[in-house]
Amino acid sequence: MVAPAVPEIFEEEDLLAAVDARTESLQNLRELGPPDLVYLIKQPKTGSTRQTGVYHHVTGIDASSSASLAAYVNTLVSSPLDKTNKVVSGIYSCYNAFSHLDMRVEVKIPGSLESYCIDERGDKRVATEALWLETFLCGVLRAYSYADDGSGDAIRKIVGVRRFNPVTNTEMEHRFLDAAEKLFFLGRQLSSDPETQVPNTVSNHLTSGLLKYIHTTGRYASGINLFEKLRTRDVEVSSLLARVFKMADEEVQAVRLMYDALQDVPMDYALLDCQAAFCADKGEGEMALECAKRAVTAAPSEFSTWARLAEVYVNLEQWDLALLTLNSCPMFTYQDKDTPRMPQPSRIMLPILAESMLEEIDEGQPKQGDPHDYVHPSLRRLHAATYQGTFLKAYNLLTKVAAAIGWDQLLRVRSEVFVMEEEYRTERHHSTSKQSSIANVSPPETNGNGEQENGEAADEDDTAETTANGDDSQQVEHSIERPEQTVASEVVKSGNEDPDPSHSSYTQFKNKRLCERWLDNLFMVLYEDLRIYTIWRTEIAQFRQQAMEYKKSATEWEILGELAERLHHFDEAIEAYQACLSIRFSPKAMRGILKKHEQKNDTRGMLSALIRLIAWQYRWYSEFSPELLFMIRKLIEDEGAVKVRSIVQATNLPQAVLDLTHQYCQLCATFRSSGSDG
Repeated sequence: MVAPAVPEIFEEEDLLAAVDARTESLQNLRELGPPDLVYLIKQPKTGSTRQTGVYHHVTGIDASSSASLAAYVNTLVSSPLDKTNKVVSGIYSCYNAFSHLDMRVEVKIPGSLESYCIDERGDKRVATEALWLETFLCGVLRAYSYADDGSGDAIRKIVGVRRFNPVTNTEMEHRFLDAAEKLFFLGRQLSSDPETQVPNTVSNHLTSGLLKYIHTTGRYASGINLFEKLRTRDVEVSSLLARVFKMADEEVQAVRLMYDALQDVPMDYALLDCQAAFCADKGEGEMALECAKRAVTAAPSEFSTWARLAEVYVNLEQWDLALLTLNSCPMFTYQDKDTPRMPQPSRIMLPILAESMLEEIDEGQPKQGDPHDYVHPSLRRLHAATYQGTFLKAYNLLTKVAAAIGWDQLLRVRSEVFVMEEEYRTERHHSTSKQSSIANVSPPETNGNGEQENGEAADEDDTAETTANGDDSQQVEHSIERPEQTVASEVVKSGNEDPDPSHSSYTQFKNKRLCERWLDNLFMVLYEDLRIYTIWRTEIAQFRQQAMEYKKSATEWEILGELAERLHHFDEAIEAYQACLSIRFSPKAMRGILKKHEQKNDTRGMLSALIRLIAWQYRWYSEFSPELLFMIRKLIEDEGAVKVRSIVQATNLPQAVLDLTHQYCQLCATFRSSGSDG
């Protein structure tokens, strides 16, 4: 298997500054830790002894011992791109998130090897076998966590990361699952996905990584075997086992397991949520509702249980209860993955591997120093594009409701369930009793912390922004009703109100709730999304009517594609993505095209998109994307390996590029995936 090229980030003056910066950052790490850091010191082969530091990041390298990390450093000693310098030493740093230590291996070339670990205070410690086991497991989990989904978002986030597949054969899988079994009940120390408030036995980065591995590779029997063993030690593991049974289409066993386990732990929210999801998938909305309600009772402070309940209400078309439930979701500040914070390098070299070169990917790409694409200010200010964590999930639910019933109807439902600012002022003004107070307006059943980390609304000035056709956009703006403000709970509870809690004269509010400010902001952000989307569709229709070309930059088309996809207008999203690709290659746009082919069960179209996405990933030093591997595996499962390989081989592209996709197919054969025998 050909390895991706090696990016090089140079430090020509301040040697080892990147290693020092990593040491300083250790005390601030809260998640799985940043990708591994590989730092090399080079000097000219002849004459001068002047040394230069170069480094890159890497994920997916076997971190089970100092020898395996030293072996990776040794692969970098001879560079085909640098004939004049030699590597005289190297440092490999790999974070152990269990013990909060940075495991380091120093290699002198030729000669010695020293391994040790650095704690959060920067002190050296001895690297033991137990610490290496933890580091190995963290390395595999990080490879999955930092992998790109094909869209290029993760690749763009950190410059110069080589991404390798951490588990390439059944022997490596056995070591991974064995380490996971030994350390399973320490998993909560690794933190969890941003939607989970308190990491626990079944919700943490270890369990997420295990489930992602099983889902990607289809190694269900291995997963079932692991969780069966762990379940004998703790019945709570049943929810994970049930999820793997469902993945493997062993639904009868999944249902039986969930029933049996709930006899032992009737208020296990993970099991109840699993039941709710299963019933919802089967179209049994009322049964899903009962399970989801019990899950909320079992874990009222977790976002996931409330979000599931809101989703069930959406499926049941009970829009008012969906909004009230959404309003009750506890919102958490988004905790991003740990990323390296490095000093400013003197220069960066990003070589292209010959095997990944493809004209249609490289043509039209902006060169260094070229001006950035023009992007209209109104497109730059779409806040929904920046949402992550709980705010992203909540926004997705709100857009589902808007897509189902329309904006006007959504505003009507909103005004029926929440106290609106205008009616509050009017009612208060007409109240005859000075003793009356709004304080008794039924509060939300549970209350998010209101933190506005990712839930910031568009400013008044932003929403006044219009696109090039000023008159048309003004008309469009009138066709989309701007949401009226709800009364702020801060106003109601500010202490400026009369103290008497009675609100008998406030007849309108008896069955209404106060809308959380973050949800109010979501409505404003949705309004802005819909307004810009409607202006775009109106303009494009007018241009077509006049037989004129509607021009946008590649970046603008990409943003419009994402906007349409967010609002569940899939055909319009594909139209924008295709327009983007007609200007230049974009992995995000190609990922959208892949979804279209997937919906139509177009095997040739899917493989055509996958070949290009795999080549682009390789171009940026990533030989491993779990999502792309999953797609290849599912195609082989459905169509058979012979047909998939034949379609890939028949594609009119350079053989070296096709071989990159064949490597993914070979991986499925190594793991004996369904359909790979044929």
